[in-house]
Amino acid sequence: MNPDEQGAARRRMVQVQLRERGIHDPHVLRIMEAMPRHLFVDEALSAKAYSDSALPIGASQTISQPYMVALMTQALELTGEEKVLEIGTGSGYQTAILAELADRVFTIERIVSVGEAARDRLTRMGYTNVVFRIADGSVGWREMAPFDRVLIAAGAPRMPAFLDDQLRVGGIAVMPIGMGENQMLVKAVRTDNGWQCRELCGCAFVPLIGKDAWEKRESR
Repeated sequence: MNPDEQGAARRRMVQVQLRERGIHDPHVLRIMEAMPRHLFVDEALSAKAYSDSALPIGASQTISQPYMVALMTQALELTGEEKVLEIGTGSGYQTAILAELADRVFTIERIVSVGEAARDRLTRMGYTNVVFRIADGSVGWREMAPFDRVLIAAGAPRMPAFLDDQLRVGGIAVMPIGMGENQMLVKAVRTDNGWQCRELCGCAFVPLIGKDAWEKRESR
């Protein structure tokens, strides 16, 4: 697609996949209409970049469906001042959306090749408020805590324990919980008295693998 066709595809994506399905945050809609999603997938898949589906990015990982990116981002209720932890950098598409809407983003990817490709891509795109790490994201990033928001882009067996001491009171975490096709996207707000959790929708993410998540053999 040429630039005009790409712009038209983004506008259709926002109208049909996001607005008409309940995404209402004007900042999320604005950034997703501007973000060149085709740069985050292999050139052979660029014609499908604005389709209503997840796409493979290599190493058995995917770039999430645009609607799911928008829903998770909207649920974080970002104001532009937050320090955000992202677990599962993947292609860097969600990372870039967060970087546009938050103050700072700390992102962790388990797979070296995937994490390095995302870092190189976002660096070329000019992002300077993202800090990258190759590590086990299931245990968070204690050295950089506390965080105002946490987004986990992989299905965990339960709420990771690190949230109890790495997310500020009043902070929001959004994550899929479950395995395979039996996952539920959950929004969790940390309060002085514990957690207030709300189920947003069913979903299907790659599994969160690590010390406080699924073991590698369980992801097959």
